[in-house]
Amino acid sequence: MEQESLIKKTCKELGITQKELAERIGFSTTSISKWNKKINGIPKNVEKVLNLLVEHELLKKEYELFRQRILR
Repeated sequence: MEQESLIKKTCKELGITQKELAERIGFSTTSISKWNKKINGIPKNVEKVLNLLVEHELLKKEYELFRQRILR
């Protein structure tokens, strides 16, 4: 089974489209599409940004759960 692309994984985790991801990180939809199809390798700095976006989203969710528990 082929490993899911980092682009697809990031979009899924953030609940956004490739177009929205492109706008969010400042790249063209063409670049995002090529990276998703593995036509071009994802630059290391972009990999870091994508991983940070996912981590940030997870931390926001954890914070919200923590906050809700405290406010009960």
